[in-house]
Amino acid sequence: MENISLNFDKTLSFISKDSVLAYKSEIETHNKALFNKTGKGNDFLGWTNLPSSITEAELADYEKTAAKLKAKQIDLFVVVGIGGSYLGAKAVVDALSDSFAHLKGGKNPLIVFAGQNISEDYLFELRELLKVKEYAMAVISKSGTTTEPALAFRLLKQDIEEKYGKAEACERIVAITDAKRGALRTLATSEGYKTYVIPDDVGGRYSVLTPVGLLAIAVAGFDIRALVKGAVDMEKASGVDVPFEKNLPAQYAAVRNELYKTGKKVEIFVNYNPKLHFLAEWWKQLYGESEGKEGKGIFPASVDFTSDLHSMGQYIQEGERTLFETVISVASPDREVRIPIDPDNLDGLNFLSGKRVDEVNKMAELGTTLAHVDGGVPNIQIVMPKLNEYYLGQIIYFFELACGLSGYTLGVNPFDQPGVEAYKKNMFALLEKPGYEAETKAIKARL
Repeated sequence: MENISLNFDKTLSFISKDSVLAYKSEIETHNKALFNKTGKGNDFLGWTNLPSSITEAELADYEKTAAKLKAKQIDLFVVVGIGGSYLGAKAVVDALSDSFAHLKGGKNPLIVFAGQNISEDYLFELRELLKVKEYAMAVISKSGTTTEPALAFRLLKQDIEEKYGKAEACERIVAITDAKRGALRTLATSEGYKTYVIPDDVGGRYSVLTPVGLLAIAVAGFDIRALVKGAVDMEKASGVDVPFEKNLPAQYAAVRNELYKTGKKVEIFVNYNPKLHFLAEWWKQLYGESEGKEGKGIFPASVDFTSDLHSMGQYIQEGERTLFETVISVASPDREVRIPIDPDNLDGLNFLSGKRVDEVNKMAELGTTLAHVDGGVPNIQIVMPKLNEYYLGQIIYFFELACGLSGYTLGVNPFDQPGVEAYKKNMFALLEKPGYEAETKAIKARL
């Protein structure tokens, strides 16, 4: 089967091919460190061989649980989680779903999310919806005490027990958590929830190919076996003994680091298919949380083209020249729409009659790339042959491995996130959480 492809030719008027090849030895060393689990953050490197370690029994178990939940005729499956506990599943489900599935309905439940924000209006509106819909849910948290999902689950647990009774509610709740420790593990054991384990050596932003992502994707009716197969094939194509010249994630890591050295501080993830919007959101967490530390890192941003050409296009074309773009292109759409001829031709579009809409989109993509390169914005292109489970599996693993390699090349630990705790400490102090008395006093003195 064809693989995704990488083309960085449109960066070579800004950096040289030799400067990219100069990373070969360093990145091959980093690749060995990742796969041999000897580099920084090596207690969180379980994702490197995760795809190839997923067993037939595990996949069958996810599918069996998904079927059991759907047999309850549920309209909605609520995924309670934040960050990597929801972005990966959201990215895959949105990419594969009918754009108007929420209006059309279908044979599979819609996946909705909670615990990814602390909006009172959002939670109120979700709870009102759940009163009139049949539903089940998964709660995802290693600790069970992360504020956003813990708060949402406290509310939704009360609601589901009131609606269905405690015994039936326990049949409708799946807990995805730590193997042995934490508040959620304790609750799940005492209540008898179906549980899945988040591996200790896989961090949240690398967890989409664990039960964290695979269960919701299966409930949504998509082929998790094809998703995993795509990731397995990319794992093999970029493994420990694969040379730099054939290793696409290694080349991507080298190009973006070389661009960063020349002053390109912002990477814009570009798509021309709105179904990939949440792939960009997942990618932003992956790279932002992995690289943004020690005063270093490329800032990850994203745009949806051609929509955002009418809002952000001016800045990208002529703003500060600190940008480069990584464009995700889907070679072949799933559907065909041809442009009709209009006898009056008032819109002047008859020159397009008979053409597929995708041809217009592809020419917009090419024209935009050329304009941006001419305007001083290097472009990297990644092509997915089709938007399906297999190629999404490839692209997920591609970006995960490239992120680890890029972080090591940058000189940081891409598998921790110490800065994430800063806002939590302030929030807990302001809320006067027990144990934060000194912090509460100090922060109130600043207000």
